[in-house]
Amino acid sequence: MKTGLGTQLRHLIELLDGDVAQTYADAGLDYRPRYTPVMRVLQEHGTAPIGRIAEACYITQPAVTQTVSLMKKKGLVDVSMGADGRQRLVSLTPHGRAMLIDVQACWAATTAAADQLDAELRVPLSSCLAEAIKALKSRSFVARIRDSRTPVAAPIDSEPTAMPVVVAPSKSSKNKGRRT
Repeated sequence: MKTGLGTQLRHLIELLDGDVAQTYADAGLDYRPRYTPVMRVLQEHGTAPIGRIAEACYITQPAVTQTVSLMKKKGLVDVSMGADGRQRLVSLTPHGRAMLIDVQACWAATTAAADQLDAELRVPLSSCLAEAIKALKSRSFVARIRDSRTPVAAPIDSEPTAMPVVVAPSKSSKNKGRRT
């Protein structure tokens, strides 16, 4: 049985994230791979609103909010309200900044391992993913699915089924036989 694209992608993410998470544990870090996009944005910008983090990471705002909440529980980030009271601003705590130094060493090793994987493949995974993302931005997957649907045809040998017709009595038929 051929596995579907979604199944393959989930399996690939499990393989990659599981091994990356193991390298953080091996380094003695209480850190999850899902924190990395947020950490990278905060490393570059210092403080950033949830919306900017989402845009920079190509992740939904609810996903960023959930990740930031997990990071806050670990003491990696602080969350404050923006001046207008509508934005939530995220910044690294001293603990988060200290961990960043160790995490960067893991990032460098992960990048080197990804480069090795790319070198082993006929088509580098990073290039294939970039191409797929570009193609999906040009034409969404939902559009491709809709275009690929074939209408369900009625069986050729079947005859149309007669549907019973119910006729409601008319006012004139109700009044027949009545004297007015």
